[in-house]
Amino acid sequence: MRLVVAECSADYTGRLRAHLPKATRLVVVKADGSVLLHSDGGSYKPLNWMSPPCSMAIAEPSDEARGRGVTSVWTVQHQKSDDRLEIEFFEIHHDSAHELGVDPGLIKDGVEAHLQEMLAEQIQLVGPGHTLIRREYMTAIGPVDILARDAQGRTVAIEIKRRGEIDGVEQLTRYLDLLNRDPLLAPVKGVFAAQEIKPQARVLATDRGIDCLILDYDAMKGYDDIESRLF
Repeated sequence: MRLVVAECSADYTGRLRAHLPKATRLVVVKADGSVLLHSDGGSYKPLNWMSPPCSMAIAEPSDEARGRGVTSVWTVQHQKSDDRLEIEFFEIHHDSAHELGVDPGLIKDGVEAHLQEMLAEQIQLVGPGHTLIRREYMTAIGPVDILARDAQGRTVAIEIKRRGEIDGVEQLTRYLDLLNRDPLLAPVKGVFAAQEIKPQARVLATDRGIDCLILDYDAMKGYDDIESRLF
């Protein structure tokens, strides 16, 4: 990866035209060929960029450009379209290259699989006296995240999401319709569990007799001591 902090301007041509006036920016050149221009703001999103496959050529400026103070010109051309990014450099403050190696990829914490595993181990969070039947209970239309029994021995189907939305309630409704046809399981109660449940999803779940359960991920992981909270 090459990192360049410089005073530069840029022109993008192709499906549209865009111009970045002269300013100090960070230019990132990645090993895959992508080139990104960042300002000191705007969060993670670059001001402009060129995605691979593309090629980059570095050239001396024309006499006209040199007269404006340009010291070098980078031309980044997309290999499958007419898209082109041309960067004019006026003054370079920093230029370094770094070998990052192969990235193992993002390992997400708190995804639905983790929530399912933890809730299965802490099934009492659903209610006192609940016991686990099994995780990933297979049905003809897909697996129910958790199947459990409540203190009265009734079957409970639990659908788990990181963010609970209407689609998740609809999914659980389809599972309940199917499970309640099985005389060995019926009647089956539904529980919609998520770290956050949207108001519309909660209204729909309540209307269909489905309980909602908010999952406190930090508390389930043991990061948050609920007993020691003041509020």
